[in-house]
Amino acid sequence: MKDFEDRFSELQADMISICMEYINERADKIYVYASCEGNIISSKFFYLINNKYVKCNKVNDALEDGDEEYDVSPNRMLSVLNIINDNIEKIETLCKEYNKEMPTEMKLIYNVHSGNFKAEHDYDLVYTNDDIKTANHIADEWFEEVKNNNL
Repeated sequence: MKDFEDRFSELQADMISICMEYINERADKIYVYASCEGNIISSKFFYLINNKYVKCNKVNDALEDGDEEYDVSPNRMLSVLNIINDNIEKIETLCKEYNKEMPTEMKLIYNVHSGNFKAEHDYDLVYTNDDIKTANHIADEWFEEVKNNNL
């Protein structure tokens, strides 16, 4: 029987995998922001492609001459977000099942070339106790931080 860590890791890997599929495995790094606070589940994903940090709807801006365009249709993007959100719900169920604390925030970084995977988990409330910020604000702030610091 698989233990908690294995199942948790598999669900995170699935989030990376669907983001890989979205760009036909043509990226240098994949970034996934996954959030679960209270009754709110939210996610965003973005990429490093050709030394440019781009949000999922802007991946074609990183193409070089002759590169095949990515399909960034809203339906396709939404299906990726739905799969990520489903995985967040599965992680929440898994945490309850094993009586583990559910992370409020997961920041996943996958280096496509090296295969290096890094996951940062936070367990404190990030935005539900803020009058202004939403999960989208936090995800956008992380995108800017990554872009500005070449993380």
